[in-house]
Amino acid sequence: MQTTFTEDQLRDPATKMSNDILRTCVHCGFCTATCPTYQILGDELDSPRGRIYLIKDMLENERVPDEKTVKHIDRCLSCLACMTTCPSGVHYMHLVDHAREYIENTYKRPLSDRALRWVLAKILPYPMRFRVALLGAKIGRPFARLMPDPRLRAMLEMAPKTIPSVSRNDDPQTFPAVDKKMRVALMTGCAQKALNTDINDATIRLLTRLGAEVVVAEGAGCCGALTHHMGKTSESHATAAKNIRAWTAEMKNGGLDAIVINTSGCGTTIKDYGHMFSETDLAEDASAVAGIAMDVSEILMKLDLPAGGAPDLTVAYHAACSLQHGQQIKTFPKDLLKKAGFKVAEPADSHLCCGSAGTYNLMQPEISKQLKTLKVQTLEAVKPDIIAAGNIGCMMQIGGGTDIPIVHTVELLDWATGGPKPPALSVSGKQAPQVPILR
Repeated sequence: MQTTFTEDQLRDPATKMSNDILRTCVHCGFCTATCPTYQILGDELDSPRGRIYLIKDMLENERVPDEKTVKHIDRCLSCLACMTTCPSGVHYMHLVDHAREYIENTYKRPLSDRALRWVLAKILPYPMRFRVALLGAKIGRPFARLMPDPRLRAMLEMAPKTIPSVSRNDDPQTFPAVDKKMRVALMTGCAQKALNTDINDATIRLLTRLGAEVVVAEGAGCCGALTHHMGKTSESHATAAKNIRAWTAEMKNGGLDAIVINTSGCGTTIKDYGHMFSETDLAEDASAVAGIAMDVSEILMKLDLPAGGAPDLTVAYHAACSLQHGQQIKTFPKDLLKKAGFKVAEPADSHLCCGSAGTYNLMQPEISKQLKTLKVQTLEAVKPDIIAAGNIGCMMQIGGGTDIPIVHTVELLDWATGGPKPPALSVSGKQAPQVPILR
């Protein structure tokens, strides 16, 4: 793609980066075949290629974005399926992130939009605030249909029926390994600590059982993804910087073989810290952190997971976009489940997004619901006993559309290797009491 940025414009690192990305695009249109929003809406401007043209025009002319441009960029899920498909290596993720930051800094959204985005940014990354909000949403859920704004209805409908008790395993501490082979830091996250405490508990049990000493670092918290994808760079970098400092301290004091992430949306962002902080005084530390960041499936492939042990159940594996496209991890979770003894089935069109995408299901509920319906249909078609996924957002999204229990991959692997049965698989569907860490 030919660009016409001026020399003055190209002195800005972000603009230079976007120029380089734009110039790699050859207009082939392969991306349209795998773009979920294009599949749903059929509008060229709701495809990666169409958005690239909008972003190019906006940045080159340094113009205040119009409503049309913002609408189509907002509709992007950032599922990154286009990056998996693109034969030219267009780094669409960095381009759309720059576009969103530019929009955030130059475009005045309607008051209702600004209010919603402010609320999400001030609540979701903070577990205790999120818990209070979930309690309020739970109370208001019966009245969801009375809400005039579909986004408010979506927020109430997404509230879980049961809010788990706080897990003390998320507090800063060290969990010794049964037979220490490595030392890792666990990213405990933010929203996950409010929505589902079973995931971190199972991860700690499984890793320590297989020989990894697990550290929950003092000062680590939200990865910054939620605000980063809203274009709120200062907020996202502030929370990300806390993680970098916390994990760097652990790297210098006790040493770390890996930073383990069990929420794939966070993993994609943390692995990008080197890029995000490349022009700052944290560049070296951010690059070091990103260099040892691993999805939990990656670290489990390095450990000796026992074969067999799983009950005779069929698991439909849902591949989270942030894992298969953002991190290019496609087979590890399935390989691990098969090794543990589960029968693994993969649904049709597994490359397509479920519609969760961070806060997308709250800000674009109509499109999100269509994608959820399609995803649930393909998962149910393989007639599984259980659905497994590696991202809490996907679990919440899919779980709201099916009666088939959905659990995190590590919960099943923990169960197959001596841990407790995942509470979500209980007949009542209620949360089981907190299970102590197995030593």
